[in-house]
Amino acid sequence: MSSAQRQHEPSEVDEQRPSPRSLGEIVADISTHSARIVREEIALAKAEVREKVSSLWRGAVVGTAAGVFVLAAVVTALHALALLLADLLGANAWVGYAVVTALLLIAAACAGWLAWRLVRRGTPPTPQLAIEEARVTRERLSASAADSEGI
Repeated sequence: MSSAQRQHEPSEVDEQRPSPRSLGEIVADISTHSARIVREEIALAKAEVREKVSSLWRGAVVGTAAGVFVLAAVVTALHALALLLADLLGANAWVGYAVVTALLLIAAACAGWLAWRLVRRGTPPTPQLAIEEARVTRERLSASAADSEGI
């Protein structure tokens, strides 16, 4: 068999090669696959968010229950403190409750003053660093555009 005859006869390699596809077919395939990948990524993100929200919700419920137990413990401890103070002072129970109430009001006043200072420091709630960075970026871009126009 001559080499010319071998060139024209289909070989096994030729049969395995896919037929040439047009550019339009390739672009359509890429578009289809890209859209499918995006849909799958969105579905994955939704599933992840759903799982995290569920976990956060369960954590919030358990945290709320813990808060209720702590509140009950604090009330019981304050009650015991009031009775202890009344016993130590040799006075009626109302004296112990009055002392505990005064201590709680002083603590509330200190916490309120601290909260007022923290809120005042944080207002107005504008992102000053981000605004400054945006201003610097705008200036640099303007300068870069002016330099490129001068070239």
